[in-house]
Amino acid sequence: MYDSIIVGAGPAGGAAAYHLAKRGRSVLILERESLPRYKPCGGGVSPQIAQWFDFDFSPVISLKVDAIRFTWKMDDPVEAKLETREPIWLVRRDHFDHFLVQQAQKQGAELKDNLEVQGIEWKGARWQVNTPQGPFEARYLVAADGAKGTMAQKLGFKERKRRLAGALEAEAPANIQGAQAVHFEFGMVKNGYIWNFPKADGYSIGVGTFRGGEQQDFKGILTEYAKLFGIDLTTAKQYGHPLCLWDGNQTLHTQNALLVGEAACVVDPMTAEGIRPSIFSGVKAAEAIDEAIAGNANALANYTQVINTEWGEDMAWAQRLAGVFYRVPGVAYKVGIKRPSASEKMAQILCGELRYADVANRALKRLSTGLIPGMGG
Repeated sequence: MYDSIIVGAGPAGGAAAYHLAKRGRSVLILERESLPRYKPCGGGVSPQIAQWFDFDFSPVISLKVDAIRFTWKMDDPVEAKLETREPIWLVRRDHFDHFLVQQAQKQGAELKDNLEVQGIEWKGARWQVNTPQGPFEARYLVAADGAKGTMAQKLGFKERKRRLAGALEAEAPANIQGAQAVHFEFGMVKNGYIWNFPKADGYSIGVGTFRGGEQQDFKGILTEYAKLFGIDLTTAKQYGHPLCLWDGNQTLHTQNALLVGEAACVVDPMTAEGIRPSIFSGVKAAEAIDEAIAGNANALANYTQVINTEWGEDMAWAQRLAGVFYRVPGVAYKVGIKRPSASEKMAQILCGELRYADVANRALKRLSTGLIPGMGG
């Protein structure tokens, strides 16, 4: 019998496991795949996550980048230099996720990978998690099984607002030398953008849409964009995956169980940043479960409140901004991105040094003004 079983070994699950184990709680991580496992993801990580851990992430940072380059239909470039204390980290998710789990194991957490959860049952004072290796029991359960996971449904979260975005990504080898930038391309895809996140030995190139709408030829768009970097994507394997965007306040707790990471739909609806909010949710879930074990009857409800307040309130601004930006991206690029101060602020948001609440009001006003003929400036 464990204090907590965590289903899923991504950033949210790893963070929750680390902090629970560090507090002396017994933790079992169940992961469907064998670690390390490939995960399609741009792999941009805000260095702000370092504040939540007492170990060094250097071994799994593939590249640090202090420049962001924006383009409109592969032209009209804008480059923003990050005037931040620490550049954006770029990681490979197989290494990063496994490293986080290994840190949890060093604190005493147990890992059983290559093991699928078949079902769960509430047994009065504990959860029973059924697997092909037999049942495991814990007082508390953490659903950290991502966008495609079934744990939220198994726990009865059928009515949550769940706004899925689509993404297609490809890994491409490249000879990367000298200073690099994170690339964002607007205009080639409706209701979203294309990204190219460099790593020490290649690129993660992807395309995503964040407002839904009509079908688009993701593969064709991505292949065309990759030519900018001398890459032939027809020879690269491409991976499609959903993104669970934040879509307003939600209940994230139930009987002795919490949702974290993409199972909790924490992805930024403007930029699709997911790693930092997933880790934040894992850290806060560990705090809540630790307090619940210590006797705080409101701890799990407080977790829902913390995520809705400390992350959700800022995501409401991100949603509003995304709603205008992706509806009129040409105007947005001209009156938003093209302004040096705006592109620098976007870079700071990606680094976690600035909140949407600090800039959204002004940005929305500027975007709205840009829509009125003769009023743009």
